[in-house]
Amino acid sequence: MGLIARQIEAAGIPTLCMTSALDITQAVCPPRAAFLDYPLGHTTGKPHEPALQRAILRQALAAFTALTAPGGIAILPFEWSADHAWQDTAQRGPDDRRPRDDTPQYQTVEDRQRAALLADKPIEALEGQPAGRPSRAHTSL
Repeated sequence: MGLIARQIEAAGIPTLCMTSALDITQAVCPPRAAFLDYPLGHTTGKPHEPALQRAILRQALAAFTALTAPGGIAILPFEWSADHAWQDTAQRGPDDRRPRDDTPQYQTVEDRQRAALLADKPIEALEGQPAGRPSRAHTSL
């Protein structure tokens, strides 16, 4: 996101990256960022806690005025849990992600057809490739 944010900033539009991966954010060095020490995927707070989510967003947006030097990162003061045990389980354990595929995955037949047109290939060249995978459920605000 930091690379995209720098391009958007170059066009005159201020950006703020919200992150739960401090080391990656420091390496990418976005124009400004707000770090929340929560598990990945929970950058704006815990599910089903809208008051907490609003508080996190308000503090993150305050970084627009608080961060004056390029590459600044605001460390938000919220805690996922008092004992930090989640960090131990988040950093170990089996990798339960699906195996990577070398072939493109399409959600619909129309997507496959569009890809063939863009690649200037006959659709038959893409016929043996799966139409997609079921998506994982995500919690939204």
